[in-house]
Amino acid sequence: MQRLCVSDNRRFLTLEDKTPFFWLGDTAWELFHKLSLEEIDYYLRTRAGQGYNVVQAVLLSELDGIHTGNYYGKKPLGETEQGYDPALPLLEGEFSYWDMADAVIEMAGKHEIYLALLPSWGDKWNLAQGAGPVVFNEDNAYAYGRFLGQRYRNCNNIVWVMGGDRDLHTLKHFHIIEAMVKGIKDGGAAQLMTMHPMGCKSSSHYFHEAKWLDFNMLQSSHGSRNYPNYRMVETDYHKMPVKPTLDGEARYEDIAVGFQPSNGYFDEHDVRQSAYWAVFSGAFGYTYGHNSIWQMIRSTEINETYIMDWKRALTRAGSRQMIFLKELMQKYSCFDWVPASYLVKNNPDGANHMTVCKGSDYIMVYSPNGVPFEFINDMDFKPIKSLRWFCPRNGEILIQSESVSESGKMIPPSAGRGQDWVLIIR
Repeated sequence: MQRLCVSDNRRFLTLEDKTPFFWLGDTAWELFHKLSLEEIDYYLRTRAGQGYNVVQAVLLSELDGIHTGNYYGKKPLGETEQGYDPALPLLEGEFSYWDMADAVIEMAGKHEIYLALLPSWGDKWNLAQGAGPVVFNEDNAYAYGRFLGQRYRNCNNIVWVMGGDRDLHTLKHFHIIEAMVKGIKDGGAAQLMTMHPMGCKSSSHYFHEAKWLDFNMLQSSHGSRNYPNYRMVETDYHKMPVKPTLDGEARYEDIAVGFQPSNGYFDEHDVRQSAYWAVFSGAFGYTYGHNSIWQMIRSTEINETYIMDWKRALTRAGSRQMIFLKELMQKYSCFDWVPASYLVKNNPDGANHMTVCKGSDYIMVYSPNGVPFEFINDMDFKPIKSLRWFCPRNGEILIQSESVSESGKMIPPSAGRGQDWVLIIR
């Protein structure tokens, strides 16, 4: 596999040969910790067949990934009198934790999957509400990073992701992250790097000007329906220096809204809305997530919080529909799009907000609920050669002669919650 690179215009990712790369990610934080190799192969094979090309996972995982071993009972770190030490990765014995990590990274490459790899979840340096324990300081963060850099410097299918869903409250937290980065680089690793922030923030909040941060990752999170992640993407898009950005953790399918089952669960419409909002606002891709997949829930763990097992979740509607977004952007966009939501007249905020992406010879408008809309009077893309409607639910293209009313409104083929449409103008 070719390594990923930042495009010449600093807005997108490409392969080393300049082929455009649309990031379609899945969230599998507990991949290294909970599954067997056979299960991991099934997961990766399934996702690759569905069009996913990135998987986000964690080496020192959130769910007590230091105290408890992986599927085979192997732990990642050795101990001293002071406790577990990231400077002492456990390498001895038959098929160590790191032997399995090697096998998973190689397996992902065979399935043409890039791993957006977190060296550690954030509770290992800022406990907050997590299981911990806090094990990192500046010195062992560097040693651990150097170990990873040396071990995986030749793995082209890795993107390094610092952070791990925790805020940086003190200068010590910044020093730990930066020491780990330096260790990885001193170990010889030259793959792309970003940071996974806590909810409702972006890596740009902490490290935008850092030279090691190749692109921004934001987490719009799971707090409410219609959360305007388009604003977060647009904010990153306009920052200087120019760097690519994407929503690396949006509302997961089948997670309780605001983490309260009494509020109901995010469904495929919520997933599509956040995905098209993000990409049409300037993101170079999108990471999907499902509440049962990120921690690989088994049938014995199903309850009102995790309503199905991870294998069943692989075929959920929103999960399957993400490929239509990837195919749309690969077919029509030529990877030259810029956000242009200002083209919609009186564009509302909230559930009906229209996001627009514009290229050299096309404009695409996302209407989340099929609500009609008008363009501003001074739009600069006439004459129109073709006008079509794209359905995010099934990937079909429709041509409707009734798409434009006498008043100039663009009228989607249907309206209502779950009836989202994309207008494609060439």
